[in-house]
Amino acid sequence: MLIISDRTDTDPVGLRSSPVPLLHLPSPLFSAEEYQRAPLVLLDDRSYTDFTLRHAPHRPGLIVVLVDPDDGSVYPRAAAIGAEAVIRAGDNLNWLHLRLHDATGCRYAHWEALLAGGSEPPPPASG
Repeated sequence: MLIISDRTDTDPVGLRSSPVPLLHLPSPLFSAEEYQRAPLVLLDDRSYTDFTLRHAPHRPGLIVVLVDPDDGSVYPRAAAIGAEAVIRAGDNLNWLHLRLHDATGCRYAHWEALLAGGSEPPPPASG
């Protein structure tokens, strides 16, 4: 999974521990190949502007992670870049882990344990 964030935090999008291998790169440094090959891409909304300057093509599996829950402008911005969903940092982790499970062909997550959490799905990006 590719995490695009210009923050130097160890967990800039609130993913916490995840069994999926993570590649955390700032927006100017990820390659087009890394972006296309990643089964899932999480974009830190605070890095949105730098990400759009890269003119990355739309792709399935792009999820915008919102840190400021009061920022309603994230939904049109996420839709403009073709994001699949918008989630709040640290929220919807069961949904995200299930999505990771799906994106990686079930190689890293144990879906039985994830389903037990019963999280609601995040709102769609076009919201």
